Amino acid sequence: MATQTYTGSCHCGEVRFEVDLDLEAGSGKCNCSICRKTRNWSASVKPDAFRLLSEPSATTDYFRNGMVHWPFCRTCGVRPYGHGDIPEAGGPFYAVQLACLDIADDILAAVPVRYANGRDNDWWHEPSEVEKRFL
Repeated sequence: MATQTYTGSCHCGEVRFEVDLDLEAGSGKCNCSICRKTRNWSASVKPDAFRLLSEPSATTDYFRNGMVHWPFCRTCGVRPYGHGDIPEAGGPFYAVQLACLDIADDILAAVPVRYANGRDNDWWHEPSEVEKRFL
C-alpha cells in the first residue's frame, strides 16, 4: 500500500481537509440518486485518516439517510466529503470526493474505480455496463 497524505477543498476554499489515502486501493461510484445526480466519485477511509482543516460551521448538511451525511460548503455549494457508518461496508468512514483533491489529473486518471448498486441496496454487485457510463 502506498498511503499518502493529500489535501483537498471545495471550489472557494472555505472547506479544506487533509486525508491519508492509498489511491491504488481504488475508488467508488454509486448509482443511488444522490451519488448519480452529484456525479459522486469518492474514496473511503477510516475516520482517523481524515482531518477537517476548516471550521465545521463552513458546511451545512444537506442529505442524511440515517447512515451517511453529505456536508457541503455554505459559500460555493461544493460537497468535498461525506461521512457515516454502514456496518455492511466496514463501519464508520469518511468519503472524500476525488475531484476535490489537490492532485494532477493524470494521477486521478490512473485511480481504479469500483461501481456499486446503491440504488437497489445491492452494494456487492455492480450496475449494468450501460448504467456505469453515466456514473
